[in-house]
Amino acid sequence: MKPETLSFFEKVYDVAKQIPYGRVTNYGAIAKYLGAGKSARIVGYAMNGSHGKDIPTHRVVNRKGLLTGKHHFEGTNLMQQLLESEGVEVIENQIQNLEAVYWDPVKELP
Repeated sequence: MKPETLSFFEKVYDVAKQIPYGRVTNYGAIAKYLGAGKSARIVGYAMNGSHGKDIPTHRVVNRKGLLTGKHHFEGTNLMQQLLESEGVEVIENQIQNLEAVYWDPVKELP
């Protein structure tokens, strides 16, 4: 399928699949990369709808590094456990040292 024919959700998933292991990005950064800077909430909806697909949704957090999507994962701490298994430190539902693990698709992708 050509990129211009992909749905917005599919474009979000394509970006999310490229987030490197041990790194995180935020909803707004994905929206901005896709040319829809005011659509962070729609990116969140896409992440919520990605269950059953091979999308590393645990690597997408809010702009402050909060695990705002954690309630969409099975169990109480699965999102945090997945991030910690990749070496990302999380305390009280917030990524620690966010700037060190932050991945910006606008800067990293063509």
